[in-house]
Amino acid sequence: MHSKSPLSFRLQIRCMLAAALLVGLTACTPPEPINLGFVGGLSGRVADLGIEGRNGALLAVEQRNKAGGIAGRQVVLLAEDDQQNPEIARQTVGKLIERKVAAIIGPMTSAMAVATVPLINKAQIVMVSPTTTTNDLTGLDDYFFRVLSPTRSYAVKSANHHFQVAGMRRMAAIYDLRNQAYTESWLQDYRAAFSAAGGSVIESISFSSGNQTHYADLARRLLASKPDGVLLVANSVDAALLAQQLRRINPSVAIAASEWSATERLIELGGRAVEGITIAQFLDRQSQQPSYIAFRKVYLERFGKEPGFAGLTAFDATNVVMDGLASQDASKTLKQTLLARKTFEGAQSPVVFDSYGDASRETFMTTIENGMFVVLR
Repeated sequence: MHSKSPLSFRLQIRCMLAAALLVGLTACTPPEPINLGFVGGLSGRVADLGIEGRNGALLAVEQRNKAGGIAGRQVVLLAEDDQQNPEIARQTVGKLIERKVAAIIGPMTSAMAVATVPLINKAQIVMVSPTTTTNDLTGLDDYFFRVLSPTRSYAVKSANHHFQVAGMRRMAAIYDLRNQAYTESWLQDYRAAFSAAGGSVIESISFSSGNQTHYADLARRLLASKPDGVLLVANSVDAALLAQQLRRINPSVAIAASEWSATERLIELGGRAVEGITIAQFLDRQSQQPSYIAFRKVYLERFGKEPGFAGLTAFDATNVVMDGLASQDASKTLKQTLLARKTFEGAQSPVVFDSYGDASRETFMTTIENGMFVVLR
């Protein structure tokens, strides 16, 4: 037998030490984070909706990371601006799919959801929308989930209130073609419910939201048939500007709107013109639910503004995804996990999915009173 030379022995020791050091460094490396995507309109006319949604999602992620993340892994939110353009929305979702996100929060409007759902179905990646309500995506076995009820809940509640409580019989309506998947769906449900009650939508006008919109002309057309009330199925900016023109022509006209417009921006832009507007929506801003009070307090401290309905539902949607990932086992996909669990906690009310990933949620009839959204009791 030949004994090892001092040189070879020293080399062997060094190799062993290097290997041990590498193992130690590997053991100390934090686990790879979990990437979640967010898609919403972060610029342009409906940026209030997208920014509130992104903030709500970001707050949920930050709170989860402070609590240790998911199985010790931190969560990273990758936010993308769809610019309320279907082609850009498809590009941003494609980009998130390429980055292998675990799920996508969004989009924030029905038109963008309809444009992107085929992509997530093909990639088999769950998408949970905070604010999409179109009937076009109802009752489908797909990878699209939402934390709100479809349009029928809000349209029917509005129609019944207008006929039974407000005494309206003849309504004129206007709807935005830039979010056609939502607005046409909403107005169709409203018309059916209002007609069934005995009322009639005597005028229906479409327009495309943009800087060239002539609100005064639209207001005159809406009031020409002398309706009992005018219904605005539009975003907060257009609803505010239409309300101002309607009040200028007829200060006492009754105005109603769909829940899409019910952001704080409607009040900021509309001022006195939006006082008294009635809106069926899914947020009670005066709620005394402890979880909602806590959420609102933290959101205000973090972002310096009210969360609005989009901030609330994006917070809920993101927590639904993270709760699902936390409880998922190797034998089930995230879609299977969410559908099996069905019920998730929300900041104000539970999120309950049916077998297609469509949710049900309490609906409130509200009005604007002294610059605040108030629930009609």
